[in-house]
Amino acid sequence: MAEVDISDKLGYTLLKKGIIDYETLELAIRKKETEDSNSRRTLAQALVADFNVEHDQVFKEVANLYGFREIYLADEVINKERVDFIKKIVESGDNVRDEIIAARMLPLKFDEARPDKLIIVAADPTNKEIPRLARSFAAKRYEVAYVRLKDLQGLIDKVFPPENEFLKVLSNSTKDELGEITTGEEEGLDEQQLEAEINKSVLINLVEGMLVEAVRRGASDIHVVPRDGSHTDIHFRVDGDLTLWHTQEGVLPEAVVAVIKDRSKGADRFEREAAQDAFIQRKVDDHWIRFRVSILPMVASELRHKFETVVIRVLDDRKVITDIERLGLTGPAHENFYKAIKKPQGMIILTGPTGSGKSTTLVAALYQVIDSTVNVLTVEDPVEYMIKGARQLRIGPKMDHEQAIRSILRHDPDIVLVGEIRDRETADVAIKLANTGHLTFTTLHTNDAPSAVARLYKMGIEPFLLASAVNIIVAQRLVRTLCESCKKPMDKGEIDHDAYIRFGFSEQELKETKLNEAVGCEKCGGTGYKGRAAIHEALYFTREIKRIILTAGEDINEDRIREQATKDGMWTLRRAGIQRVIEGISTLEEVAATTTED
Repeated sequence: MAEVDISDKLGYTLLKKGIIDYETLELAIRKKETEDSNSRRTLAQALVADFNVEHDQVFKEVANLYGFREIYLADEVINKERVDFIKKIVESGDNVRDEIIAARMLPLKFDEARPDKLIIVAADPTNKEIPRLARSFAAKRYEVAYVRLKDLQGLIDKVFPPENEFLKVLSNSTKDELGEITTGEEEGLDEQQLEAEINKSVLINLVEGMLVEAVRRGASDIHVVPRDGSHTDIHFRVDGDLTLWHTQEGVLPEAVVAVIKDRSKGADRFEREAAQDAFIQRKVDDHWIRFRVSILPMVASELRHKFETVVIRVLDDRKVITDIERLGLTGPAHENFYKAIKKPQGMIILTGPTGSGKSTTLVAALYQVIDSTVNVLTVEDPVEYMIKGARQLRIGPKMDHEQAIRSILRHDPDIVLVGEIRDRETADVAIKLANTGHLTFTTLHTNDAPSAVARLYKMGIEPFLLASAVNIIVAQRLVRTLCESCKKPMDKGEIDHDAYIRFGFSEQELKETKLNEAVGCEKCGGTGYKGRAAIHEALYFTREIKRIILTAGEDINEDRIREQATKDGMWTLRRAGIQRVIEGISTLEEVAATTTED
């Protein structure tokens, strides 16, 4: 290729900063020059659209070069009043809402220094459509500022939530389209009627709309529960609580489940008496989302029915935490956890009930130790999140969990993640890995950290192997956090002083802490809580803890381990929960519901 003129300031800047290479710049300039002069794009637009250069890397430089100031939406108060203001300004124009969204711009506020000047934020402040669209806002003056695309898209979704097309079609469906349910024969399910219902587009829209809505509402799970009388309840689990989202009436529950099976990979529609596991993958709002489907047969009051209950886990990789600081490890747990995962070998065990965030913590920990110099292998059943830099083994009919665990030893690993210690065999291999120079991450189902030691001991692991293999055991729970939009400080006069003292607060803490309480608003659905935070109990294996394990007789003394760990500085789950209350992000009632007496 011949040399091209790169005197363009933006191209030179991007090249100098290493955002693009010379070949990409050369191709972009040539492509831009071949476009019609009336519709010719800017270099920045061409680089982003045709060469997949990261949008904000390019347009941040555009803003710097052409004097657009940058606004950080995280610094702005985006409450209901602000959202209503933006919506009102946009809709005051002459039917330009869709054009404004397409141009990735929004009116944000009036300038405090000049109340007649409207501040407009845009992901591409050089978009030639902005001046025309800005005139529709009827402001005397306006200023265009740059804002990051991801942040702007989040604001657009708040002001104009994306419409669920599947639910729109479903709401327009008439009762006639569903038809009337006949009672059927006593001796069995009417397969002909069931087939007719399965083929109705109404049910397809229900299932697809359910998946989209669950992602947008931040649900972790979808529960599909058949009821007698041709009813099917669909619940979403949001922030740990199940909430009824929709009840489908007038359709056989078997038909709803059959449509889910048809749209899942690995499920057999005609198998109604065995447990099944399957997967669904869908693109929702430009992101690929995976759904893990679990199907179980259940008893119905009428023998002719063959009911199955379905739970669908929403696996949204955008929720994967790769920065361990975002886990919220507090007090001694923070320092000890870092110390444990930085060791060249040994075992890190996460304990807690299902849904307590153990996998999230393990994945975040793995991201701290993964680099190109180590071989990282994981054995999970099933694999939920893709981990960059790790080789994740897939469990299937020809390689079960135990075979995968045994094979790992011959695959030259440096770091291993064993999804769960299920039995003596799994525990033996995990302990062997930790004692032979491998850093090993795993989970175990116990109530707290000291009881995990006893559980492994009862599985048949020798005390000397336990003492030498384990670096740390971390028990974890999730507590609901107060809604930032409606929480309010408690009146000191209304606080039950004795209850807080009995719970574990010191007089000093109670005196200095500004306690908050749940109120309830539109944003949190009236609950007063929005989101969850982790609390941790980190049992670090000090010399004293190892000595207690090594000198154990026929049984591990959990109380003695807990007492020594507390002396060593360990915070119990309840103490970690109290810290969340002191920080003003949760309540005593929530921590009490999640933890037990120490």
